[in-house]
Amino acid sequence: MYILLANFSFLEIWYVNSDVPNLLINFLSMAKTISFTGCLLQLYFFFSLGTTECLFLSIMAYDQFLAICRPLHYPTIMTTKFCYRLVIFCWVYGFLWFLIPVILITLLPFCGPNVIDDFLCDLGPLLALASACVPIPGTVLICGTMSSLLIFSTFFYIISSYTLVLRSVMQVPSSAGWKKAFSTCSSHLAVVCLFYGSIMLTYVSPGSGQPEGMQKFTKLFYSVLTPLFNPVIYSLRNKEMKDALKKVLGDF
Repeated sequence: MYILLANFSFLEIWYVNSDVPNLLINFLSMAKTISFTGCLLQLYFFFSLGTTECLFLSIMAYDQFLAICRPLHYPTIMTTKFCYRLVIFCWVYGFLWFLIPVILITLLPFCGPNVIDDFLCDLGPLLALASACVPIPGTVLICGTMSSLLIFSTFFYIISSYTLVLRSVMQVPSSAGWKKAFSTCSSHLAVVCLFYGSIMLTYVSPGSGQPEGMQKFTKLFYSVLTPLFNPVIYSLRNKEMKDALKKVLGDF
């Protein structure tokens, strides 16, 4: 668990740094511009790190499943070597998944005025700019398919894992066992709800049915606010952190 949490924390640091620095620069400057190369780099790293986060959340759900549903087999299955293999898989596969869409976007024509009504170089606004020049149904289909496949496959895997966890917990006779099991899963489940709830509103639901600023708000939520909440959510499981927080609140 701590190996996965350490990598997840490291990922969140880079995930925030893929868009927040440029966001602050544009907020403070009058120009509010970004180069074509810088835009593509931001797109690639933002989506690659987001893909890696989806994979890490899935692996962490698998870890929770083993810990609760297969506690006696856990030490032999989730060995340190196997855990590091899972971590390497998440990082490598995460940075390979969106390589094809980014390459396809570099080949698209951008005839102007090349104004993005967003705070980052996102997939949707870039495809909209290019489609104003020439029809690009193939690129839109590939990008949409890869995004939906990633989101739904990892989300349903997590839901399936927690369904098995819930079924296993329901068989525990004591209330103490219920409390311990739900305490183990609560932090990860809260992070999953925050992250997947916001990205599904952004990339899965029809944009035309939402207010104009809703897409930007949900995007800001999962790209900035969710990484801000995650350390707090996971820290509340730590007894020392709880005692320190109670002490700080007690002083006020």
